[in-house]
Amino acid sequence: MSFVIEVAGVRIGYGAEPVLDGFSLRVGPGEWLGILGPNGSGKTTLLRAISGYLPARAGHVLIEGRPLAAYSSSERARRMAAVGADLPLDVPLRVVEYVALGRTPHLGGWGREGPRDWRAVGEAMERAGVAALAERPITRLSAGERQKVMIARALAQEPRILLVDEPTSHLDIRHQMEIMDLFADLRDRLGLTLIAVLHDINLASLYCDRLVLLREGRVFAAGEPARVITAECIRQVYGCDVLVHPHPTAGVPQVMLMRPGRARTPQRDGRASASGAGGAGAG
Repeated sequence: MSFVIEVAGVRIGYGAEPVLDGFSLRVGPGEWLGILGPNGSGKTTLLRAISGYLPARAGHVLIEGRPLAAYSSSERARRMAAVGADLPLDVPLRVVEYVALGRTPHLGGWGREGPRDWRAVGEAMERAGVAALAERPITRLSAGERQKVMIARALAQEPRILLVDEPTSHLDIRHQMEIMDLFADLRDRLGLTLIAVLHDINLASLYCDRLVLLREGRVFAAGEPARVITAECIRQVYGCDVLVHPHPTAGVPQVMLMRPGRARTPQRDGRASASGAGGAGAG
């Protein structure tokens, strides 16, 4: 099998101590990979390593079989696009102007959009469901609308790989489902390879083909949702006692919280000790 992304033995971090050390991962074409783990486990750092935003100190990242370092920044941007957790800044841009920023890697020496660029912008807005908002200032959009506009800007890059960091963190349950359905549709229609950092374990289990569960910068479990989302995995990684049952129609595992006061603190040897903390939040 050929892999779109290969991460091999990567050591990467922000200070003296690495966040990821000896980390390896492979992602196949058209796959939707979900990255789970507690705060500080290395999820966003992994995305930054794949995108080239944060250079690795050791190991290597291959994109479509070619070392990441061999790509120019514009070449990388024509293959990979990112959608972050932060909503667009309050700047006086219309939606169409903001989405057009995604064409930057494709512009020639004059840096001016041509007919093909504007077609790509229009198609991106249609696919993301924001074409009707084209002339509206982004400062007048709801959180859900802004998230779709960010996706449209990423699509305007015409990428083959989409890196997504907590895309539902600002949204209510209806807009969470809309965004995840949009990603699923884009993957099916465009053949995109998706890597998504998610805090919502249940959404990840419902939508992703495969999951990687991180703990302290290393892979604790990986595979199909049924293999990764177990009560024991959640207890050891998040330090929470939970119930895990299959979804009534999809059949994939879903996490249910225990009563308050049953949270636990994970230990480095994999065991969990009672802490008395309330709740069983997973992220």
